[in-house]
Amino acid sequence: MTTTIDEIAPDIFRISAFASELGFSFNQYLVRDEQPLLYHTGFRKAFPATRDTVARLLDPATIRWIGYSHFEPDECGALNEWLAIAPNASPITGIVGSSVVLEDFADRPARVLQDGEILPTGKRSFRFLATPHLPHGWDASLLFEETTHTLFCSDLFMHSGSGPAIVETDIVEPAREMMAASLDSPFAHSLPWTPHTEIMFERLAGLEPQVLAVMHGSAYRGDGSKALLDLCGVAGELASASHRADIS
Repeated sequence: MTTTIDEIAPDIFRISAFASELGFSFNQYLVRDEQPLLYHTGFRKAFPATRDTVARLLDPATIRWIGYSHFEPDECGALNEWLAIAPNASPITGIVGSSVVLEDFADRPARVLQDGEILPTGKRSFRFLATPHLPHGWDASLLFEETTHTLFCSDLFMHSGSGPAIVETDIVEPAREMMAASLDSPFAHSLPWTPHTEIMFERLAGLEPQVLAVMHGSAYRGDGSKALLDLCGVAGELASASHRADIS
């Protein structure tokens, strides 16, 4: 897979590899700051390529913080490889992620953040957001960078194709198409609908993000609040339709 680098906001870089056999991209985000932060480690098997790409932007050994949303190989599979080459790096996670996953999985203790806690990295400030089961996983969380109004939104807005690094056009419809196409597959219900889903979407929209750093597909610049509320509506409609189909 060919890896590309694009700056989607000041000193926030999208590192992307398109998996042609799957039809969508895998993205990591590197934030260059006094304390550099990497969001998503990428797969363990892809670590050498990801490391070499990061090295084009900064010395990988200087990474201080490693964030991810939930426990999956593309999110944090290479965590220990990064910890091995970055002696001052620490994973960041919430209480559930620490106690259920990282206390055993990670080779170094994590920085455990409370919901809403701010992590300063120099010029940037990251708000930790506990979002259980959004996009999925008990341990799920997201990060919001407050100076650039960038929401690192993991699998939310996942869409296929090898489009531009960042777009200002609609990304809700491509996400809807991908979710709808999966309903009859083993990969259905990747975004579960719970009694708290709508509340969490509304909370994210209230942050008024201007950039959405999507993990699979193009990032988005524009009215992030509207996009989040529209995606919430789509997710609710698809969940309702799927439920009716299951009981019919």
